[in-house]
Amino acid sequence: MNETWIIAAALVTPLLAMVGIGVFRNRPNLREGASLIAAAILFGLAVWLVPGVADGDRPELVLFEFLPGISLGFQVEPLGLGFALIGSFLWFITTLYSIGYMRAHNENNQTRFYLFFALALGAVTGAAFAANLVTLYVFYEALTLATIPLVTHSGGEESRRAGRVYVGILLGTSLTMMLIAIAWIWILTGTTDFIAGGVFVEDGALIQGITPGILGALLVLMVLGTGKAGLMPFHKWLPAAMVAPTPVSALLHAVAVVKMGVFTVLKVTIYTFGIETLSSFDLGRALMYLAAFTLIAAGIFALREDNLKRRLAYSTISQLAYIVLGALLVTRLGSIAGGMTIAAHAFAKITLFFCAGALMVTLHKTKVSEMNGVGRIMPITMAAFLVASLSVAGLPFTGGFWGKWYLALGALEADQIVMFWVILAGSLLSLSYLLPVAVRAFFAGPKDAPITLAGEARWPMTVAISTTAVITVLLFFAAEPIFGFLDTIIFKGTITVQ
Repeated sequence: MNETWIIAAALVTPLLAMVGIGVFRNRPNLREGASLIAAAILFGLAVWLVPGVADGDRPELVLFEFLPGISLGFQVEPLGLGFALIGSFLWFITTLYSIGYMRAHNENNQTRFYLFFALALGAVTGAAFAANLVTLYVFYEALTLATIPLVTHSGGEESRRAGRVYVGILLGTSLTMMLIAIAWIWILTGTTDFIAGGVFVEDGALIQGITPGILGALLVLMVLGTGKAGLMPFHKWLPAAMVAPTPVSALLHAVAVVKMGVFTVLKVTIYTFGIETLSSFDLGRALMYLAAFTLIAAGIFALREDNLKRRLAYSTISQLAYIVLGALLVTRLGSIAGGMTIAAHAFAKITLFFCAGALMVTLHKTKVSEMNGVGRIMPITMAAFLVASLSVAGLPFTGGFWGKWYLALGALEADQIVMFWVILAGSLLSLSYLLPVAVRAFFAGPKDAPITLAGEARWPMTVAISTTAVITVLLFFAAEPIFGFLDTIIFKGTITVQ
């Protein structure tokens, strides 16, 4: 199959899933089967592209051009393909989990849930394959709009309030900062395309009329305008959105929304600004310290939260800051570490949210203080929670280790000793707010209570939890091919400082 047609098929698949979900709205098994089949097809299409992209191919598809230098176009490169692989695979797993969760919790409007879930993953696919800033922006905003009905799914006043915070922050930041930055970049360079080495350099020097001050202002607008990345003070939508059903929380925090944010930051630092350009002019230092502050502050907030989902929400904010920090280090290792952390965090964090949902629907427990002894009732669930917790903290033999390892090396490579210690401190904080949950589950409470599997969640939920936990471990052993795949995104050139 021609690779251009694979891109087109990948973009259309989520839309066809929506048609199937709508047609079978009164037949739940077929409705959810349509979601599973579409997710499997989308993942298969993404896998099909891997060999060619790894060998240097960059398949393209341009639908139409708005203005000279502005088109709705797509190009597949390693970072975006990795994002698409993660999104499509976890779409399948989250749908499987949702079948057990939505039915066990007797959620209303389940057809609407699956419809907008498919639409959200369609937006992720479009953004992952975006060839330019305009296409990325279109799908970035589409994802915000597609997830509003998911955040407000329950329909109560608390959900509506959370929806207002969600929309206010995400649309507010993108419209007032990101969109302005994109327009400014087009005016200065005549293009919005993603180009290896960035768009501001020609023949080894900055394009005439562009100064380091202008580049710094554009970088601030792009990074802070990406509200989905969760940097403080634009982070409050994350804990507010925890009123949504757990599969939605998993979508927001592991599969789609936050990953769209950090993916955008990585993409523009590598392909719009260029890490060599940013490094040559020492740009992004203030933003790097903001990311470091977010990393530590969010970890401290997580320590104070007794509600398990809100604790996980603040954990997400902290972990996203690692990826943003990796991008802003503007080193080869920092960028690769960011890409590896996206993958590791996706599987670990979705496992944690899956476990939180299983505890809620099975044992009706939502607080950390209520976790005493639950590991003896739900050992599979809490063992998965422990594995995912260790990965978030970056411990060996879990996927999260390599991202933290290369990020720390990237900080040393950039002579950022303070950032090196921030990275280590963040890992210790992660252990401090996640490990007590597992300790309570297995070691607190009556010691004579027998371990039993009778209390595990419905089988689709347990299978989903087990799958993502196992992959969290397997990612540790897949570090070499992932590193090599991501290493091809880094442009190796020189910039003349004027």
